[in-house]
Amino acid sequence: MDPVISQLINHFREIIALSDADIEVIIPALEITPLKKKDFLLSEGQVSKHMRFIAKGSLYAYSIDEKGKENTTQLGIENWWVNDLYSYLSGQPSRMFIQANEETTVVQISKENLEKLYQEVPAISDFWRLKMQTAYVILQERTFEHSRVDAYTKYRNFISTYRNIEQRFPQFMIASYLGITVEYLSYLRKKHLSDVS
Repeated sequence: MDPVISQLINHFREIIALSDADIEVIIPALEITPLKKKDFLLSEGQVSKHMRFIAKGSLYAYSIDEKGKENTTQLGIENWWVNDLYSYLSGQPSRMFIQANEETTVVQISKENLEKLYQEVPAISDFWRLKMQTAYVILQERTFEHSRVDAYTKYRNFISTYRNIEQRFPQFMIASYLGITVEYLSYLRKKHLSDVS
């Protein structure tokens, strides 16, 4: 089995039980997509028609506001899923871009193939039900944090929840994700280092 496919199968198996027969059904539904740094996986205006698993590398999702400013909405590294779920679920054009932050390998499953897998391998439906529940909880938590938590607490929560991710992305992306300036992010980093030393 291709190591990238094996990585995704192992990821599935962390949550659901899959038989060898299930895996034989799943493999043909998977599409390996290599990306160079700065390649787009999804652009604004396109409809998202795939679920996307990061096997190697990192991706980030962002939208551009009316002033032309990039606003980072998602960051993703190995064994994470990155997508515009609104576009995927609604069939509406995406309002964001998903771009490779470094050389990246993604495994994609088309919506059509995933719908077939739900019927042929019911455990895959269980996997996505649990994933969607987790995604909703994370979104709610982030929305709560955005309005009620100070920037330093946001930063500390970010680096404790997503260990090692900070080193993978440029400062401006981290700052945008947290809703602060690069200068303020630099200040928070120094404050955190002095607090823990």
